[in-house]
Amino acid sequence: MKSTESVSPAIDWQWASFAQLSNHDVYAMMAARLHVFVLEQQCLWNDFDGLDLDAHHVLGWATVDGQRQLVAYLRVLAPGAKYAEASIGRVLTTSAGRGGGIGRALVAQGLAQLARLYPGAPVKIGAQQYLERFYASFGFVTISAPYDEDGIMHVDMRL
Repeated sequence: MKSTESVSPAIDWQWASFAQLSNHDVYAMMAARLHVFVLEQQCLWNDFDGLDLDAHHVLGWATVDGQRQLVAYLRVLAPGAKYAEASIGRVLTTSAGRGGGIGRALVAQGLAQLARLYPGAPVKIGAQQYLERFYASFGFVTISAPYDEDGIMHVDMRL
């Protein structure tokens, strides 16, 4: 089921399964992931992990310079897809979406979608360590020692 909902006047939130995404949506999603994770964070890795096809996706659209642009994105994974618990991942805001609280709104949207799809399911994430306090502000608790994943320090966290 695809729904579009505006939480703030600036962001149009779209929740969709992979099959419900248009070609344009998938292109924007993958381009944003490449730009943020590979180019900005200088991390060479294979983003195509086989999990997108069964995931649900949260996309945040805004009008930037008169054009509709993807400014925030994350994916929601079912329990058992990556971890025993449900999960959110690939959380990003583009440079056009940073600094106005869109990241916080994005995670709230993702957690709401996760709760709707998998009521009562525990949630586990692999968070970049520098964002540990950000995720802790949503109630996540660190459950692992820091570890290197693709050249970036991460911690596992659970909600």
